[in-house]
Amino acid sequence: MSKAKKTIVNVQGAVIGIVQKGNNDYISLTDIAKYKNLDHADDVIRNWLRNRNTLELLGVWERLNNPGFNPVEFDGIKTQAGLNSFTLTPKQWIEQTRAIGIVSQAGRYGGTYAHKDIAFEFASWVSVEFKLYLIKEFQRLKDDENRRLSQAWNLNRTLSKLNYRIHTDAIREHLIPPEITPAQAAITYASEADLLNVALFGQTARQWRDANPALDGNMRDHADIEQLLVLANIEAMNAEFIHMNLAQGERLKRLNQIAIRQMRTLTAAPARVLPGARDEQP
Repeated sequence: MSKAKKTIVNVQGAVIGIVQKGNNDYISLTDIAKYKNLDHADDVIRNWLRNRNTLELLGVWERLNNPGFNPVEFDGIKTQAGLNSFTLTPKQWIEQTRAIGIVSQAGRYGGTYAHKDIAFEFASWVSVEFKLYLIKEFQRLKDDENRRLSQAWNLNRTLSKLNYRIHTDAIREHLIPPEITPAQAAITYASEADLLNVALFGQTARQWRDANPALDGNMRDHADIEQLLVLANIEAMNAEFIHMNLAQGERLKRLNQIAIRQMRTLTAAPARVLPGARDEQP
């Protein structure tokens, strides 16, 4: 989480930090606690953790979402809840039970964070009114993010389609002899389209359909933003390689290497390396 991008929402004058861990949003319990007690936020969190109802909630959440959760240690902690001598810090909870719903860290985004499911419950313990405002602001943030992602996806899909026109023109000019049937020409276009599919996705259109019979459309319809951007780039590169009269096998290797480098730059998740292709560093 230390490398995650932090976003904030303003809830009744309190600035609440949110970071992503994988595909999940984690909200700062420290920031929420400051709304209740600015100078003793850690004490607010520890008091909440001492509550037996809190432990029941955390235990159920971890059992539902965390295969590595340690239920034996959890049962030991739960038996002590309610005793005057019982104390529990976020760090102790994480280390003893291998919990993932709460994270505690130092550094730039330091503090205690919790999965949104848990954070909303903590906010309710602090103030029901505050929780409702937090949910409202969180949803507004996610709606804005989804709108921006949709716009970016549509833009990259459009770029991909425009580059594909350049790509098919190059195929028509250099790879299709003048006196073949439209059906024969279609085979060449399909072959070159799958060249791009294999370079980026590691499979042909037919292989994708066989592996995903329940999905509508094609693999490009289900590609993410980064993949569509790289697809647009390698379509343009393939058109240039065709003009250079490079053989299809050589073009495939070069395009796969380009896709790997660009996907690393964009996401740190490389495209599939083709057998025999050299995985170059950027």
